[in-house]
Amino acid sequence: MERRKVTVRYFLESKGKRRIAMITAYDYPTAKLVDEAGVDGILVGDSLGMVVLGYESTIPVTLTEMLVHVAAVARARPKALIVADMPFMTYETSPKDALKNASKLIRAGAEAVKPEGGQEIVKIIERLIKAGIPVMGHIGLNPQRVLTLGGFRMMGRSEEQRRKILEDAKALEEAGAFAIVIEFVPAGLAREVTESVKIPTICIGAGPYCDGQILVLHDVIGLSEKPPSFAKKYADVASMIRSAVSNYVSEVKEGKFPSPEYYKE
Repeated sequence: MERRKVTVRYFLESKGKRRIAMITAYDYPTAKLVDEAGVDGILVGDSLGMVVLGYESTIPVTLTEMLVHVAAVARARPKALIVADMPFMTYETSPKDALKNASKLIRAGAEAVKPEGGQEIVKIIERLIKAGIPVMGHIGLNPQRVLTLGGFRMMGRSEEQRRKILEDAKALEEAGAFAIVIEFVPAGLAREVTESVKIPTICIGAGPYCDGQILVLHDVIGLSEKPPSFAKKYADVASMIRSAVSNYVSEVKEGKFPSPEYYKE
């Protein structure tokens, strides 16, 4: 039976019925592979800045860079829902700017966008949704605010943070978000959030109680230089690449490649 295209409605209907599995992808070949593996959603994350482009954080990632990667993923025509991160300072300035930039991501092939933040960006989210652009929320650790946070650290430990995260979740739901990513908070708090909203929650480093999970592809397959503590490595692709290229280099140096089956006189 052919797999159906995953939509925002599928996410909404999954609440309390089935777990949602998401992963990041940033180009055509990996988008095809993760889709064939059966993920429900592909996030073209601004995490590409750190795992693909070599930046120290997600802050330097530009909209132009995101558009290139979103378009590459879209050309794979995945059955999974394509969600695109909105990079730093492409939405915070005004609802008008957010709409302009989100529309570019949608035209490039995204089927939803994901800005970071809670109550402070409600009006922005409402404007996007009013224009017909689905929005996935993102609360807890916001990597784009790493400078004010003083690094990548767990959020929600204090009562003040806990209360804000719960309030942020409700605000995003009321604004019309179809799902919320909860990043790097205590599992108990993620559970509280999940039980307090009617839309699905997607955890990353926030325990098992959310409606779904998401990880960065490069962490999963062993290509990240500094994977976070909460990411499980399911394969060591880095070793496979290193070994394959090392064998190729040796065969070239020794004159073994190309052998006759790889060329014609």
